[in-house]
Amino acid sequence: MVAAPTLLLFDVDGTLVAGAAQAHARALRAALYEVHGIDAEAVRSAVSPAGRTDGEIARALLVAAGVSALRIDDRADDVREACCEQYARLCPADLSDKVIAGIPALLRELRERSDIKLSLVTGNYEPVGRLKLARAGLGHFFASGQGGFGSDAEDRAMLPAIARRRAGADGVAFARGQTIVIGDTPRDIYCARADGVRCLAVATGPYDAEQLQDADGVADGSEQLRDLIAAHL
Repeated sequence: MVAAPTLLLFDVDGTLVAGAAQAHARALRAALYEVHGIDAEAVRSAVSPAGRTDGEIARALLVAAGVSALRIDDRADDVREACCEQYARLCPADLSDKVIAGIPALLRELRERSDIKLSLVTGNYEPVGRLKLARAGLGHFFASGQGGFGSDAEDRAMLPAIARRRAGADGVAFARGQTIVIGDTPRDIYCARADGVRCLAVATGPYDAEQLQDADGVADGSEQLRDLIAAHL
């Protein structure tokens, strides 16, 4: 009997690459200035960007700057488009040195398995996330038309369901029981729980293993992640 395939939804920053967010942050700040005239460098916000969508980060900065919710909503698409355009200009040509150790080998192994489907769930706007991974040499592991991105919804909790729907067939979303989110922040765990799917956490981002204990399993790096994935298939 052939086992049902498992959908693995990888986060990007802190999970696949580390230290690759500088140009991304500059692009978002430039977009806020272009669209709203807001100098985000001068805005104080208590919201940590880790694990949040680009739209959520933008909203927090704009609210802190005194921009109305109505105006934020009205110009959200403009901010997204401006950020993606700015990132295309600012993104380094080579991000291969930002890839987390062991990730390319792990993705190659997973791609070769017929019982695994690789996809993404990330707070990045899709063009930003796709370009970031392409410049890191990882883009070819993740098919276009798949995944859930910050450009799909401001609320990260909605992204796993979007990714499952895109990974499904004949109008039926991919099964929750066969879906695993893989990320490096408590918000990755939260979004998995919101959709009723499992989550494996990796302590390769800003949070240590103890802070990620609410996941179904925690790995220190790619080797342990390989073992965790095998145990959950």
